[in-house]
Amino acid sequence: MTTSASDTELAEREERLARLRQLERASAPLDPGGNRRKKLRALVFAAAERFLRGIEHQRAFVESDSKGSGLLDFQISENAVDPRTALSVLEREVVGPGGHPASPGYLAYIPGGGLYQSALGDYLAAVSDKYAGVFFAGPGAVRMENMLIRWVADLAGYPATAAGNIASGGSIANLIAITTARDAHGLKSGDYARAVVYLSAQAHHSIQKALRIAGLADAQIRYVSLDERYRMRTDELEQAIRADRAAGLKPWLVAAAAGATDTGAVDPLDDIATIAQREECWFHVDAAYGGFFLLTDHGRQMMRGIERSDSAILDPHKGLFIPWGSGIVIVRDAKLLEASNSYSGNYMQDAVRESGVLSPADVSPELTKHFRGLRMWLPLILVGLKPFRAALEEKLLLARYFYDEIQQLGFETGPSPDLSIVTFRWNPPGADPERVNDINREIVDALRSDGRIFLSSTMLDGKFVIRLAVLGFRTHRRSIDLALRLLKEQASTIN
Repeated sequence: MTTSASDTELAEREERLARLRQLERASAPLDPGGNRRKKLRALVFAAAERFLRGIEHQRAFVESDSKGSGLLDFQISENAVDPRTALSVLEREVVGPGGHPASPGYLAYIPGGGLYQSALGDYLAAVSDKYAGVFFAGPGAVRMENMLIRWVADLAGYPATAAGNIASGGSIANLIAITTARDAHGLKSGDYARAVVYLSAQAHHSIQKALRIAGLADAQIRYVSLDERYRMRTDELEQAIRADRAAGLKPWLVAAAAGATDTGAVDPLDDIATIAQREECWFHVDAAYGGFFLLTDHGRQMMRGIERSDSAILDPHKGLFIPWGSGIVIVRDAKLLEASNSYSGNYMQDAVRESGVLSPADVSPELTKHFRGLRMWLPLILVGLKPFRAALEEKLLLARYFYDEIQQLGFETGPSPDLSIVTFRWNPPGADPERVNDINREIVDALRSDGRIFLSSTMLDGKFVIRLAVLGFRTHRRSIDLALRLLKEQASTIN
């Protein structure tokens, strides 16, 4: 038996349909037509071109009284803002103030390069909205990311059993490696207080942070002393492991640096690998900064032994110059990586797995993820490896050139650079030792205020030192010569 709809039900249906038509019209701006896309794209690309045309002479650091606070005048509201106004605010309040990693004079922190081809890759990834987390949903995108990971694994000398993930940066990449190491060694909560981690005193703080996030805040951390070049002393490492084992503790993880952030130092990876293997410790290499120097002869020589590690991280947003937000972790044994990360939910039951293909969601904490591979694949495909290799070799030579020249100006220097970071300071004859740190702080502050080059500082052995990091693909000899000239001027006026 059927019943006909009542007049009330029919009225409600018509009201619902009318509301749907109204909402469809109201949401139309989310899907602009061809003409509107063309106009908006022209404005956005014009802003990008203004930035790129001026980048060669863009100050590496721009002091700003407002520090972008003008942005706060444009709160999110029900009403749209004219695109020209919005882009003007963006350029003035967001792009303008602060550091400019894309500038050739940015020599402070290790920069993300901002390759134009990568930006186009991000644009296409965002427009297509391709999901790269599960093979079923994005087979081509997942194959691309796995292909890139395999290329990086080959670069590091890893075997065919390796796998990895393109994470948001070195911090998450380190976290993935550490949780995999934890599970591979069967560590449970009751073991954490006895588990021992061995780090270089130059280890990046993201490793300590990852240990805490992974539940290992109670683990014992040994900071192995450094030699005169700020590299981990392997004799001290061996002694520490033996002493801990004799004390009933559980040596578990050795993490080495292949390009320490402060100094650029590369630990003796091959010797550390031998010790870690003998002592049955997981050997992890943080090559976030230095890893892609493996494309050069010098880098391969410096990082000999990375191929023997159990896991490693390399950041494409550093040594491959792509925009911020990409860090690759590789693990020697894919099964261990998958065992620590693979989960599923009922709503994923339609996601048919492809034999022999790992999905990124199965080897990282992320399920929802950006299609990061396209920003890396597009420039590598469009220009090939040769320009990348040349740029990296140039940065190595520029660092050595600066190291030699800054000494000629009378500055004290740290060790000759392992890669492309140089540490130095001004210690004028007769200067009060208590004032030398302040003198160098004044030099850094003055250069930042000038803005044409941007240098950073760090503390080494209790001394305030200036730090130059050469890794921008737009940085060439003229920028280094400018840095030398400005440092000479500062040294002549500050004492």
